Amino acid sequence: MSENCSSNCSSCQEDCAARKKNDFSVKPHEMSNIKKVIGIVSGKGEVGKSLVTSMLAVTMNRRGYHTAVLDADITGPSIPKIFGIREKATGTEFGLLPVRSKTGIDIMSVNLLIKNDTDPVVWRGPMIGNMVKHFWTDVIWSDVDFMFIDMPPGTGDVPLTVFQSIAVDGIIVVTSPQEPVSMIVTKAVRMAEMMNIPVIGLVENMSYYKCPDCGSEHNLFGNSHIDEIAGVYDLNVLARLPVDPGISSACDKGMIELFGGDWLDPVAEILEKQ
Repeated sequence: MSENCSSNCSSCQEDCAARKKNDFSVKPHEMSNIKKVIGIVSGKGEVGKSLVTSMLAVTMNRRGYHTAVLDADITGPSIPKIFGIREKATGTEFGLLPVRSKTGIDIMSVNLLIKNDTDPVVWRGPMIGNMVKHFWTDVIWSDVDFMFIDMPPGTGDVPLTVFQSIAVDGIIVVTSPQEPVSMIVTKAVRMAEMMNIPVIGLVENMSYYKCPDCGSEHNLFGNSHIDEIAGVYDLNVLARLPVDPGISSACDKGMIELFGGDWLDPVAEILEKQ
């Protein structure tokens, strides 16, 4: 233990005996088999984090991988709606089973457990964190090649629980042109560093609008600064997603698995090499 120890292991990089005593990691269900876990994070809400999570799961599924989505946004779950899932999760004597989407993507969300999708989840932080851990320890994730965790925005209880409890292989930070990109990326990167989790790169959502008539691109939310920020932190800009009414319509109809476009193919190629 260092002489300057503050007893706050989450902000310390030392591999000391005291740190090992405060290991909060938990093992997945004994019948689970999960190869790679990727967290999708953002410093603020309404930037399309759940959309990117869903599209990544679909993209990797199209490439022949068995993918899964763990919806860690307990108080604002949107994954079931995006995938058009209305049935509830079931269980056996061995554990809870995720709901499988139309194309075979395994999904677990609090909305698959509560009676009505519109019922609010009015829980305090510890209960929310425990629910996320239950999604990891009590759900049987069978032969998953890539699990994507849809995080709530910010750096609060749930992201901390995920990073401390679950073996996350890397995170992808989602931003948009109209937000204070520097601050958002800085918060996400610093938290990842504190938790010793690599940042795979950045995805900019709502990056531009492509006119269907003339094919020209327009920056509806101003000029992007994502390349500058990526350079400061030596990160890769993995993809830029357009403002596309077709994507919004697919989400509203629960048909994200039918979206067109290859915007996330470069991300898929990087994940395949992880």
